[in-house]
This record gives sequence, structure tokens and C-alpha cells, in this order.
Amino acid sequence: MTGAASASFTADDYEARMERAARQAADAGLAGLLVAPGPDLVWLTGYTPTAVTERLTLLVLAPGRDPVLVVPTLEAPDAERALGASALTLRDWTDGKDPYAATAALLDADGRFGISDNAWAMHLLGLQRTLPGTSYASLTEALPMLRAVKDAAELELLAAAGAAADAAFEEIRSVAFAGRRESDVAADLAGLLRRFGHSQVDFTIVASGPNGANPHHEVGDRVIERGDMVVLDFGGLRDGYGSDTSRTVHVGEPTDEERRVHDLVREAQEAGFRAVRPGAACQEVDRAARAVIEDAGYGEYFIHRTGHGIGVTTHEPPYMIEGEEQPLVPGMCFSVEPGVYLPGRFGVRIEDIVTVTGDGGRRLNNTAREMVIVD
Repeated sequence: MTGAASASFTADDYEARMERAARQAADAGLAGLLVAPGPDLVWLTGYTPTAVTERLTLLVLAPGRDPVLVVPTLEAPDAERALGASALTLRDWTDGKDPYAATAALLDADGRFGISDNAWAMHLLGLQRTLPGTSYASLTEALPMLRAVKDAAELELLAAAGAAADAAFEEIRSVAFAGRRESDVAADLAGLLRRFGHSQVDFTIVASGPNGANPHHEVGDRVIERGDMVVLDFGGLRDGYGSDTSRTVHVGEPTDEERRVHDLVREAQEAGFRAVRPGAACQEVDRAARAVIEDAGYGEYFIHRTGHGIGVTTHEPPYMIEGEEQPLVPGMCFSVEPGVYLPGRFGVRIEDIVTVTGDGGRRLNNTAREMVIVD
């Protein structure tokens, strides 16, 4: 999270998040949470180490205890400046000392702990050697909904990120496509995201012609031709919160089939959006979008889930996929992005970020979903 994003939250916000995380850990039967540098630590404390190295940094949250952040001594001054620092205790350790022993003193020797997905294996193994009676579960497994429900300030940041991505699309649709490489258009998109306030660009997929049949096509030097369908999927972080949107444009006039497939995906995306409501299971969003495509005979060409959560990362729980029975809750934010991918020919994907409201859903992307013709 950037400094600008941190300024949107107060020490009280971070304290409330840490308290809520500790309560959820207890409800899940855990002795506590161990949070390594990464998105969870940023969200809980506002702290991002200037560099993630082999030195252990770990936030320890346990029910009924004050939060403690274990940090290397040389990084303690930076940690003290984090907005959430006033709501926790810093415990620093110096080079040559055992950071696992320092951390072990804060833990139940026989407890089961949730630990960040991105914690280094060497740190987890060091804790296990020091406390062989402990056991661990990944945070995504143990508390998948920890960051899923956004507060009003987070929703405002996500809406601003979505609006910035929309502004980038409105600009990119007026640039020349034909005769330029995919990488050229991708560079334009990245520049536009930054111009409209993104501090981090995570991806700029420009998948032209047959490359559009690969949902995660890696931008290359293919020259875009007149007659190509082009899938644009782009996003990143603006003030610490994510954007992610997809639109599919056509260079020149499309064929009847291309227009028909595009209209089909647009109808599926609308069906997925209309399925969003409090209490509905995540899988119902997937089912609604997928049914439209399957009924039209293209089911085998919709080869990914309908959506993923978004927040301080561009992909996080919850996921809109068959089998996910987690009920939707107001404040959840996720993508709705059905697609059809015809191998060797073309692909179509349309994606909006949607937030659950009290009685339905609200789109955070609002550019045209109808086919856009570009030059």
C-alpha cells in the first residue's frame, strides 16, 4: 500500500482490523495468527518493510493479547512510523540473536496458528524447530474472508481505482491498433494507468486475433491486424487498492459470428451481475453467467471461473466458482468476467468489478460493454 492509501485510514482503523482478525482466529479454533510482510500485514497495520529480506518480520495476533510486531532492530524505526504502530507492541531483535526464540515466547507451545500464505518457508521451519508442538494453516485456508468485506473508505478507494481504469480504456480506444505490436498498445495502457493515478501496474494483457483465445496471454510482438478481435485486460493498484477490467474491441468491422459471440459474453456478464445480492452463494454468480454461454452451445469455451475478489491485491477471496458456497455480504468486491475462447481464432472477455450492496450489486466499472470498433 502506498503512503497515500495509508493516509485514508487511522490508527483506530488498524486497531479494529487487528482485533477483528484475532476474534476470527479464535472463532476458527486457532491460537492466533502469524502475519508476514505482504498484503495482510499492510491491511492490518499499514506497515510495508522497505525491503523483504531473510530477516524475520512477523505480526503476532492472539485472542485476548495485545498485538506484537517482531522486527529486526535496524527496521524498527520504519515500523514505528506505520499508522497502526500505536495499536501494537514492537519487539525488535538484533543480528546474531535468534528471532524464532523471540517469537516463540509469544506463542502457545501447542497451538495451531494461521500463517500468511507468503511467509518464507525458512521462517515457518524455524518456528517449527523451536516449537515442535505447534501446527499451522495458511491464512487463505483458515480465514479466507479476512479481508473480503470492505468498509466505506475501502470501497471509495476501489471505486476510484475502477474509475481510473475506465479513464484509461476511454483513452486507449482512440489510439491506433492496426499495424502496431501488442506490446506497443500494452505500453500505452500501462502509461495511461499511471497517468490516472496508479502507482503499480500489475498486468496489461493485449491479446489480438488468435492470441485472444488464451485468457492469460503474455503480451508479445504480434502485429495487430485489421479484422482482429483484441482482448484488453488491465489493472493494478491505485492508492493501495486494486483495479481490474476487461473489454474486447475489434479492429474494423466484425463478422456476424464475432459480433454474436461478443453479444453472448455481454449477456452472460449481465446475468452474472444480476445474480449479485446479499445471501446468494458465490457459485450462483458463476452459474448465472455460465448458463447463458452453455445454453448458446459455447460452454466448453468458457474455461475459467467467473470472478475473483479484489482489494489490496488484484486477486483474493472470495471466488465466483462452482462449489463456493460462501454467501455474499454487503461490502464484498469481486470481478464478474465471463469469456469465450475459440482456439486458433479469437476470444472475448468482458469484466467489471462489482460490490455487493444492501439489495443487489453496484458496478465499479462503467465503460461501454457493447463492442467497440477501433482503428
